Amino acid sequence: MCGRFTLAASAAELATLFDLEDAPALPPRYNIAPSQPVVVARLDAAGRRHLALMRWGLIPAWIKEITAGAALINARSETAAEKPSFRAAFKRRRCLIPATGFFEWQKRGDRKQPYLIARQDGRPFAMAGLWEFWQGGDGSELTSCTILTTTANAVVQPLHERMPVLIDPQDFADWLEPATPADLLHHLLRPAPAAGMHAFPVSAVVNNPANDTPACLQPLTP
Repeated sequence: MCGRFTLAASAAELATLFDLEDAPALPPRYNIAPSQPVVVARLDAAGRRHLALMRWGLIPAWIKEITAGAALINARSETAAEKPSFRAAFKRRRCLIPATGFFEWQKRGDRKQPYLIARQDGRPFAMAGLWEFWQGGDGSELTSCTILTTTANAVVQPLHERMPVLIDPQDFADWLEPATPADLLHHLLRPAPAAGMHAFPVSAVVNNPANDTPACLQPLTP
């Protein structure tokens, strides 16, 4: 499960991560929530890698009307290739969603403590995603995406049994390329190594999606 994440990276860091000539300067986001716009890396019609904005929460193309609960923020990597909601996107519309951390909540008695999971060096990473284009009967259009999940690694497991699939930069081209064989794709959908990652408790200010400030990343002091 991944229901909230953060992206506070410079244009240069994003350009380096995705091997782009340049990247737009994006305002830092400290508490990205479902239904909000997110930046993704994908291939254009000519096969060139570029960044685009999409709404987080995939709407299947065959849905006739967008209703509450129609948006799918996560997809299980083990079954996405067969599920009707994700099958077409898994074949042809894969993307990468940059982040500098993601949040999980650990139950402590009658409350839940938020944790931030990130790289120890603070650098951005890329989560595996799928994207879809939806068009309504009235001509309205929406491009949306979902985050693929896998079993948790040793860092995340104490907090949640699932975590986002993190794609290594050396595998970006294979993940984005529509012609990549299915067996290779499934090889990429594995838990990220725990080495180099850490998780630490943060302020409960992140519990409210309306709070999008650096305070969301503030480590709790003993």
